Amino acid sequence: MPNLFDPLRIRDLTLKNRIVVSPMCQYSSVEGLSNNWHFVHLASRAVGGAALVFTEAAAVSAAGRISPQDLGIWNDEQSSGLTRIVEFVHEQKCAAGIQLAHAGRKASTVPPWQGGGEVTPADGGWEPLGPTSEPFAPNYPRPRALDAAGIRRVVDAFRSAALRAVAAGFDVAEIHAAHGYLIHEFLSPLTNTRIDEYGGSFDNRIRLCLEVTTAVRNVWPPSLPLFVRISATDWTAGGWDVPQSVALSRRLGTLGVDLVDCSSGGNVARAAIPIGPGYQVPFAAEIRRSANIPTAAVGLITTPSQANEIIERGDADCVFLAREMLRDPYWPLRAARELGCVVPWPTQYLRAAPTGTPAR
Repeated sequence: MPNLFDPLRIRDLTLKNRIVVSPMCQYSSVEGLSNNWHFVHLASRAVGGAALVFTEAAAVSAAGRISPQDLGIWNDEQSSGLTRIVEFVHEQKCAAGIQLAHAGRKASTVPPWQGGGEVTPADGGWEPLGPTSEPFAPNYPRPRALDAAGIRRVVDAFRSAALRAVAAGFDVAEIHAAHGYLIHEFLSPLTNTRIDEYGGSFDNRIRLCLEVTTAVRNVWPPSLPLFVRISATDWTAGGWDVPQSVALSRRLGTLGVDLVDCSSGGNVARAAIPIGPGYQVPFAAEIRRSANIPTAAVGLITTPSQANEIIERGDADCVFLAREMLRDPYWPLRAARELGCVVPWPTQYLRAAPTGTPAR
């Protein structure tokens, strides 16, 4: 079996190891534009030795932002601003990924460190969109249920955002279909109570996800990978669950999706989630085995030995690290040393590297 520092080839892209910087919202944009904070945040993790660095969730439309401070890719100015980041990431022999997202009914909310909840129109808020008009929680804004024309606009927004991501030079696109955002809201029977062709049966509930995937894959270069992040379970009886995730993942594979990024939760405000080290890894393992598609494991993966064991056991093809990368942007370099692997270091940092470490 491969280990954490073996390369991973997906289509024409070869990742130098199996370590990926997970999308992490920074709530630091103005009008969806990236700035110096985004550059330093993403660039430092590329310097740190990860194989693939993802932007935070980039909203495909202004209405699809989680907060007014979200990163966006709904216009060309936003795309152009990301090019500088992509170019630096590439200079570090690292791949650049972008997560394409629509927040759905969880839009127009304040950043978490400000307490969450609704941003009022007077403070720059807007009317969110969802499968129905039910809000996520009492302190969240009430969404407007999407009609057929609105759904078409959402699909078109994802397609246009993918084209802008191509123009910016990204190597990987990931469709965000998790964490209670718009696509996940359509997937789950707990939040999708529609009675039209987008609600009710499993095939109807996954329709939006498949339409967005098809639209993105049609404009995304055939040589480059497409990922989809899903919440494998709602952690709530009667909701979206692992068997449905397996069935969806099989369908996604037929549409040209190359990897399923396996997270969980986010769709039910009071779901009881048994959080612990590697608590979502079994989802990646089950989907990988049963849907016959590569997967990524994410969620409280913190130590090099833990990450390496996930790859060696065949539970996932790569690991996505989030909070641990916030604590230590150079985690991959430290992990290589702990696991006894020799990996290239930036020339500028060689004075601190283990003996015999090659430069990039």
